[in-house]
Amino acid sequence: MNGYRDFALQTKRLVAGQITICRGCCCGNVERGLPGVPVEWLKNEWRKRGLLKRVQLTISGCVGPCDVPNVVVITNPRGTEWLGNVTEFDQYRSLLEWALRCRDAGEMLSLPREFDKNRISPFRG
Repeated sequence: MNGYRDFALQTKRLVAGQITICRGCCCGNVERGLPGVPVEWLKNEWRKRGLLKRVQLTISGCVGPCDVPNVVVITNPRGTEWLGNVTEFDQYRSLLEWALRCRDAGEMLSLPREFDKNRISPFRG
């Protein structure tokens, strides 16, 4: 077995990974007193820096878990990582800079250590 070639269907554009930013019922809901998510800034930067073809950015409705604000889900061939409580603009800037390094490397690199405190697992283990 050889990665993506094992599937009956293939996409035309293969990406290194995908970053999904939650913007559902809780995440980024400043009207409810929760921290904002800089959605337009992220979309503009991703587009301007040519990331979309290598590291996909998805702004999503609720991805859960809703008891943790501002959830980010990172998916790549090795698995899925979940972050929660991503509340500072500098954290989103760090995600962008990390995505640029991933694009340049041609693969998803390890997340910066600054996100270790944000790691969550929404699944019962």
